[in-house]
Amino acid sequence: MTTFCTFASGSTGNAALLACGETRLLIDMGISCRRVCQTLASLSLKPEDLTAVLITHEHSDHIKGLAVYTKKYATPIICTPGTARQLSYRTAGLDPLLRPAALWDTLRWPGVTVDLLPTSHDAGESAAFHITTPDGRVGYLTDTGYIPEKTAQRMLGADLLVLESNHDEDMLWNGRYPYHIKARIQGELGHLNNRDAARFAAASVQAGTRDVLLAHLSQENNTPRLALDTVGQALAGAAWDGSLSAAPCGTMSRTYCLERTPCCE
Repeated sequence: MTTFCTFASGSTGNAALLACGETRLLIDMGISCRRVCQTLASLSLKPEDLTAVLITHEHSDHIKGLAVYTKKYATPIICTPGTARQLSYRTAGLDPLLRPAALWDTLRWPGVTVDLLPTSHDAGESAAFHITTPDGRVGYLTDTGYIPEKTAQRMLGADLLVLESNHDEDMLWNGRYPYHIKARIQGELGHLNNRDAARFAAASVQAGTRDVLLAHLSQENNTPRLALDTVGQALAGAAWDGSLSAAPCGTMSRTYCLERTPCCE
């Protein structure tokens, strides 16, 4: 069985865990090291049980706990070369743990493969992760102004799609942010809005996706209800018996279970 849950999701911090047998991958560490360790403990795990930490990009809401964590634990850090350079600049002593992997590379651990796919974000070299296990596929796609065509093609139909639904356009443009911040968020190097998330979710469900988890919701320019309503309307016409949820900002999500075989090999 493969399991997935988010530890936190949103503008203030992001982290998630995929586990398949003895392979356990933490995706991003945008919350404190203490909180990562506490959440792992609630799952009867400890940092030494992690196989690797996958980093989407170097913005603080994705690496906040990394500096303290890497002083205590020697977990390999997987990211693109561009992100690795940024992390090296920001965190002294991190280089021995960095394991750069190029976009479109496929990484392999027992029972799990991970493809690094390009996203469109104002970072060094941001990535999405397409994860394949014996139990099904997980697509982890956040922090992108739009979804590049080849990334979309690979992600479509993932059994569990973790998809950014960052902002409602009306809330953003009527909100208190200065214009240049609004333009950055809405731009091609910013974040995916609810309507674009809805379109992609609908296409992915038609291709076979069972569960959709909306992620990285802005606390300032979105609400879970708005995101769920917008995406839900796009899915309403599909003959679909899956689930649609929004990842909580400050607490763990539900645990998603993918199971096609008795256990991961």
